[in-house]
Amino acid sequence: MREITKIGGRNTQPVKRKRVAAYARVSSGKDAQLHSLSAQISYYNSYIGSRGDWELAGIYADEAMTGTKENRPQFQKLLSDCRAGKIDMVIVKSITRLARNTVTLLETARELKALEIDIFFEKENIHTLSTDGELMLTLLASFAQEESRSASENVKWRIRKNFERGIPTGGGLFGYRFKDGMLQVVPEEAEIVKQIFNNFLSGMGIAPIAKKLNREGVPTRWGNLWSKSTIRGILQRETYTGNLLLQKTYRSDHITKKKMINHGELPMYYVEDSHEAIIDGETFQRVQNELERRAAEYSRPHTARPASPYLFTGMIRCGLCGRHFSRKLTASDKKYTKKPQWVCSTFHVYGKSECPSQRIPEDILIAKTSEVLGYGGWGREELTRDIDEILVPEHNCLVYVFHDGHMESVTWRHPSRRESWTPEMRQKARERQLEVIRQKRKGDEEECWHLQEKSKR
Repeated sequence: MREITKIGGRNTQPVKRKRVAAYARVSSGKDAQLHSLSAQISYYNSYIGSRGDWELAGIYADEAMTGTKENRPQFQKLLSDCRAGKIDMVIVKSITRLARNTVTLLETARELKALEIDIFFEKENIHTLSTDGELMLTLLASFAQEESRSASENVKWRIRKNFERGIPTGGGLFGYRFKDGMLQVVPEEAEIVKQIFNNFLSGMGIAPIAKKLNREGVPTRWGNLWSKSTIRGILQRETYTGNLLLQKTYRSDHITKKKMINHGELPMYYVEDSHEAIIDGETFQRVQNELERRAAEYSRPHTARPASPYLFTGMIRCGLCGRHFSRKLTASDKKYTKKPQWVCSTFHVYGKSECPSQRIPEDILIAKTSEVLGYGGWGREELTRDIDEILVPEHNCLVYVFHDGHMESVTWRHPSRRESWTPEMRQKARERQLEVIRQKRKGDEEECWHLQEKSKR
């Protein structure tokens, strides 16, 4: 009889697939026509999906004119997901798509390398986890940064040569269009500019002028609302007199591209009668004098200004309109002490019709922040060290976004007026109620007396 031995089946371990993400930077110029966001998403979906040992962990894309801007929300989200352990490898089309700043590029590559996350640059065929990856990355990134600097210098040279000939760079100015190298008046916009100057000289403030234009539905060229800064900029712009002052600002460098006010670092050029005027010189000067008078009248003494920002300055952002909250002292009645509250800037300037957000008392913000942090007695230094921002997506809701990428949501409610009343306020309310009762009783007695007298007759 033959002996049969049963051999147990071999346990096969499932293949662990690599979680791969893609990062794309979508330029808003001609490059967008050739490499649209949808095309890149389709490409990476197909490219990553074709590999059996890969799975798509996400596609992150930012829009920017160049690769030097560091204010990229999707790039920051990619880094947060990497730190959270959600990604094993990142694919980027080329080094310039990730960053043209060598320092930023190497910092990012080294941070992800420490997390054992590989970055693969398709065009250069470089893996940052490879032995010679960082050396090649440094060399190529330096070339890319130099290319960006050279291109920036060429653009600056052309602009400055135009300034020397009295030619402006372009037309984003309300009231004019830039055509054939000249500023041409847009009649319907010019009437609005004249209205703004006339309203200001008639005594209207800058904020009321903005509110009036928004209430009347007057469109801006940029599709947003009229704001105080826009109105002030129009009132101070000498271009409306038919003259040009060129190179009032300049870019600090080709990396940050920060706009700086020219205080004499570069020559400025004044061009008289360069185009058709909308406002005459006398009216313009009267407006400048009035601006100076109002500034002197309403400016606070230097000692009255806070030496440092308030506790939540620049940290609370409205989820309805995207603007930041600012600190205001408010009270529901003149009898009550003013208390600090944080209010959305859009709501404060334009009202509930433009942003139906909600005021948040500062004491509630402090209590909820202590609850999220897990300890009290903190200051602005501790707050900014741990928390990136506080979002207000809806009424009675706060979302705390931490620097490490995780978020915590809390709810809150206004304390009732009964809880907020002091003993003095309660006593005054009691006296008012007693007076109402006395007056009502007195009226009832008088009415009863009149009825008795009428029955006697």
